[in-house]
Order: sequence, then C-alpha cells, then structure tokens
Amino acid sequence: MNASLACIVEGDGEVEAVPLLIRRIARESYPDVAINVISPPIRIPRDKLVKADELERAVELAARQAGRGGAILVLIDSDDDCPAQVGPALLERAHAARTDFPIGVVLAKCEFEAWFLAAAESLRGRRGLRTDLVRPVDPEAIRDAKGWIRDRMPDGRKYRETLDQPAFSAVFDLSAARSSDSFDKYYREVVRLIGLSRDRTAAASRTPT
Repeated sequence: MNASLACIVEGDGEVEAVPLLIRRIARESYPDVAINVISPPIRIPRDKLVKADELERAVELAARQAGRGGAILVLIDSDDDCPAQVGPALLERAHAARTDFPIGVVLAKCEFEAWFLAAAESLRGRRGLRTDLVRPVDPEAIRDAKGWIRDRMPDGRKYRETLDQPAFSAVFDLSAARSSDSFDKYYREVVRLIGLSRDRTAAASRTPT
C-alpha cells in the first residue's frame, strides 16, 4: 500500500526535519505503507504564508505535487499567537483552496524546538548537549526554545537550525514529546493524513482513468 504527503513549512530547518519526522511516525503507525513524503517541502516564511492568497497558492502547489490520492500538511510556529485561534482559520482557508484534498494544519507552540524540550532526556549528549539534560516543567511555555537548547550546548556552540533541527528530529523520543499538546496534535494529524492518502490511493487504483 502507498500514501503520498506534501508539506508546507516556514523555516529552513523544517525543510529537512519534517520529512524525517513524518517517516518516523509512519514507521510506527503504518509499517506496511510505503510513504512518499514529497521532498523538499514547500517553504514559505510565516509572515508571508498568513497573508491573503499566499496559503492558497501554496496549497495548490502542494496538491499538484502530492498527486491523485495525496494529502497535504501545513506546519508553522505559533510564535505569540494562540494555535486554537490561528489554526482553524488557516485550515478553513486551505480547505477552501482545495476541497478535494485531505489537509491538516498544525501550529507548533511556540516553536518547533519546543518539541525537543518535551523529550529533552532523549537528546542527552547529542550534538554537544549536556549529558544531564532535563526537560523543563512546561516546554511549550518557553518562548525561546532555540535559546534554551543553545544555553545547554558547550561554550561557543550555537544552535544551527539547518543542522541541529534535522539531527534532533531523527532521534528524539516521540512518545515523550507527545506530552506536548501541539506535538501530539502533529503526530495524530500525520497518522490521519497518511491513512486517508493510503485509502484514496487504493481507491484511485481501482478506478478506471
């Protein structure tokens, strides 16, 4: 069985990290499904993506990439916005752009890196992180998750989004990270979209062209 997923992201680090993360979730939830994560994802800065017509154009492009039977996932940071308010509004716009595609929209609160904080113990010693790393009490309440990570690296070592984000995404504990509400939503949306794409792809293969 096959499934296809096209992604829309905002940051350079997510371009590599998001496909890695989706494949990890797919291996856990659908070991019998060959998942095609369209790579690289479509990258559009957040301040541009939320403007009128920009999200719609990105969704149209993602639909063409995913092809018949595919699905679309949009992931951005919430920054200072409330995910419960911004997310549904973006999802409504995305659905209006392509009513024929399964679409999911997830806002990482406050940023993608907060998910690493939720699973901090699993990153001990990785890429220079301290070996006694302990997750903060409320990872999603930390506005500068990148700074939290940087402060726990050796002196002079900077957090490099394009290198560290994919590296951490490949190894952090998914179960521990699901204590973060936004990552739990992301996990569930990936599972949902892969399942829908699998079913759509199977149905399309049975339909004469």
